[in-house]
Amino acid sequence: MDANFGVWRLRPRKSRVRIASWKKPLPAPVVEFGTSASPIIADGKVIIVADQDVGSYMIALDVKTGAEVWRVDRSEFRRGFSTPLVWKYDGMEELVVCGSLWVRGYDLKDGKQRWSARGMARVSNASPVAADGMLLISSWNVGGDEDDRVLMEPHETFAAANDADQDGLLTLAEFPQGKIKDRFSQIDADKDGKVTKAEYEAMRGMFADAVNQLFAIKPGGSGDITDTHVVWQVNKHLPYVSSPIVANGRVFTMKSGGLASAYDAKSGSPLFQAERVDASGDYYASAVSADGRIYITSQRGTVVVLDAASDTLKVLARNDLKASVFASPAIVDGVIYLRTDKHLYAFGE
Repeated sequence: MDANFGVWRLRPRKSRVRIASWKKPLPAPVVEFGTSASPIIADGKVIIVADQDVGSYMIALDVKTGAEVWRVDRSEFRRGFSTPLVWKYDGMEELVVCGSLWVRGYDLKDGKQRWSARGMARVSNASPVAADGMLLISSWNVGGDEDDRVLMEPHETFAAANDADQDGLLTLAEFPQGKIKDRFSQIDADKDGKVTKAEYEAMRGMFADAVNQLFAIKPGGSGDITDTHVVWQVNKHLPYVSSPIVANGRVFTMKSGGLASAYDAKSGSPLFQAERVDASGDYYASAVSADGRIYITSQRGTVVVLDAASDTLKVLARNDLKASVFASPAIVDGVIYLRTDKHLYAFGE
């Protein structure tokens, strides 16, 4: 291992297992990948965001009893995989939820919507982060870049050319090869193998309205705050799944391929963009920060250590775990815990 790391082997320890005093059965998500958003605990509640292709919702359960405290209908949202955030500022707390096309703020007490901002991709993967009085939102998906838009014809035009049996429904075989066919499972919202006009037009609208960007929101807004509280935005070199991280007044991102970028958190001014860290591959794990360093792990298992205080890209170390990594590291009491597809490691002094 590099000098920046030491390794501790985890040994099993006997402990008592506490049995949960309640359970809340939830239906399987209507999306082929399952769920990814983690539940969070806040204000005495367990908050669960279940954005899916049909029937999206958010619920708050009493942490002690499991009783439902409130429920929010999010049926206008499609599949989403980002974990919500409790944003604390000026003595207030609100729940921030990223979704398709919109990010929204909710009251933790009753789930009522406080504000909403446009500017999201069709599918939300990265989770929101907050630091230095700002909320940072990152969102990227296929078809949302201005120079690489995916455009769908109106249903009437598309069906006239491709609905072979003229039954008004479109099957996978009736879609011509291309990016639209590749997303058939998303267009077919209810997963019955047939795309209706309503399903087609809903996805057409999402492709048209999707925006890929990293942007900052200042606190204190209500209603539609897109034009009033978005402080800055960047629309190039964006991460796909990995969430941004803020350290030392800088926002760091890692695009798949091993392309690192950093911005001034207050202004969005780029410090460096799309610079290679010599650790290629996809990045599904989000970065963590400690002791003036950024740790981010590629899917191929390379842990890259960056200097969090530098205005230029400064790679301090690369450590190859020689195993796939999808999970984000966790830091507790000076130890970095990192799970590969084969082992759980603990790195420290």
